[in-house]
Amino acid sequence: MSRFDTLFTELKAKKEGAFVPFVTLCDPDFERSFEIIETMIANGADALELGFPFSDPLLDGPVIQAANKRALDGDYSTDACFKMIEQIRAKYPNIPIGLLLCANLIFVPTADVFFQRCQQTGVDAVLIADVPVLAAEEFSITAKKYGVQSVFICPPNADQETIERIAQLTEGYTYLVSRAGVTSAENQSHASNLDNLVERLKQAKSAPILQGFGIAKPTQVKEALQLGADGAISGSAIVKIIESNLGNQANLVKEMAEFVKSMKAATKA
Repeated sequence: MSRFDTLFTELKAKKEGAFVPFVTLCDPDFERSFEIIETMIANGADALELGFPFSDPLLDGPVIQAANKRALDGDYSTDACFKMIEQIRAKYPNIPIGLLLCANLIFVPTADVFFQRCQQTGVDAVLIADVPVLAAEEFSITAKKYGVQSVFICPPNADQETIERIAQLTEGYTYLVSRAGVTSAENQSHASNLDNLVERLKQAKSAPILQGFGIAKPTQVKEALQLGADGAISGSAIVKIIESNLGNQANLVKEMAEFVKSMKAATKA
């Protein structure tokens, strides 16, 4: 079984949901970014969803856009990100690691080169934000060649054909988007049909469902689990803690630890 498969099996046995934080790697710099990841794992993160700095992150709102800019301004590249993943994997051999990024970061080195590096550094899954499931084969075949799971987004307006295709192709987990638009901790509105989408994804036997977008409070983690999701992803709220403490790493680590601990606690019955 993959690390994601093992994780969800273990959590199900404990009757817990998954809490998965998202950060942009190398924000605000390499050393501080690694300490942030260590802090999240130490305080209950079940898996990691990681972004690579990119000049035009299509799904991201101002908070994560600013994180990308900080990392790029520090001259951190894809190479630096893979170097950090190597360090994470060396210290935490069992934590599932997923990437969420844009297709250009894969096109430029070529899919073969990119997914081979994923395999070599211990990446478990990749979600390409700007590649819909209908265009999946261009990347998913190469990902599978290197043992990397392909993850796909289920949008709030997904029709039955899309749901069935997602269920057929997504591996590791299914990313259920709470609402249309871009990432934001402030916009916490959720689409009214999420319970129906969860039910239809499960009927289609999709991979475990993680709900993302606007997840910023423990109560929202509980609500995601009550809908039938298997866990929740929080990105903007995490990155906002980084942004608010750029001049004080000690306070950043303290706030991050408290936030992750509270979000993980909400996954337990």
